[in-house]
Amino acid sequence: MTTYIIRRLLYMVPIVFGILLLTFVLFNLIGGDPAIEMAGKGATAETIAEIRAEYGLDKPLFLSWDSQFINHFKNALTFRFGRARDRELITDKILRGAGPSLSLMVPMFFGTIAISISLSLVVAFMRGSKWDTLIVVVCVAGMSLPYLSFILFGQYFLAYKLGWFPVFFSHDLSTARYVALPVIIGILAGLGSYLRFYRTVMLDEMRADYVRTAFAKGLTTSRVLFQHVLKNAMIPIITQVVLAIPFLFLGSLLLERFFGIPGLGYLMVEAIGARDYFVISAMTFISAILYVVFNVITDVCYALVDPRVSFD
Repeated sequence: MTTYIIRRLLYMVPIVFGILLLTFVLFNLIGGDPAIEMAGKGATAETIAEIRAEYGLDKPLFLSWDSQFINHFKNALTFRFGRARDRELITDKILRGAGPSLSLMVPMFFGTIAISISLSLVVAFMRGSKWDTLIVVVCVAGMSLPYLSFILFGQYFLAYKLGWFPVFFSHDLSTARYVALPVIIGILAGLGSYLRFYRTVMLDEMRADYVRTAFAKGLTTSRVLFQHVLKNAMIPIITQVVLAIPFLFLGSLLLERFFGIPGLGYLMVEAIGARDYFVISAMTFISAILYVVFNVITDVCYALVDPRVSFD
């Protein structure tokens, strides 16, 4: 396995290089001159030149050791992304937004996973019954509703009308207080798709011969479901779960924006609105790196939970 991990890590080198090249081309070549965009209409040539010099945009694009691409490459690998349009360090912005985003996304993630896997086992066991049909119908209905409708319903009825939760983020509120409603909305909005996926996985396992043998030996239903079926269904579950972990660090664009939570999702929306290419490029690079790393972790987890998987 060690050889496999080293080989996969080496494969990451050209992937990271390709990501850096793509983000550089998208935000520095195709997007036009950021200095003109930042200077605004009616800016003088001196102002534009000062901005170019401040952000290193006056240097050659590629054909120099001190070129824009080489600096982009070095800054990204050292996670020193420079300054945003408001002159604040992008690294400081990201570190400040990571806490609120994780406070929101971590309980939402684990809540959705725990509820959907538990319900999928029960629903798969009751397949063909009226409860199975009812839950599938509710899941499809929940998947058909726009994510925004869950947010608006929660904000208006649960927060504004009933007053159970704060409508908007405030620094005076505790973390549990201001993330409670967004977490509930996130779980309800994502439960339908997760539950349907895990239900399909569990149904495939429930039809296996070892399940029938386990019941014939007199094992209890809970033991068969949670110790045998769940264990043998871990490969698709790991794929779904581990590949979702990188998005915990990136926050939720809609939830953070509508509830005013100053996380990374809110930062990304603000950067897009302000056309802050430097912040967008940094967030794109971080998300790509996280996704590549957790792809490797997913493959390693396969061998840990399933002895049939070998990397030799």
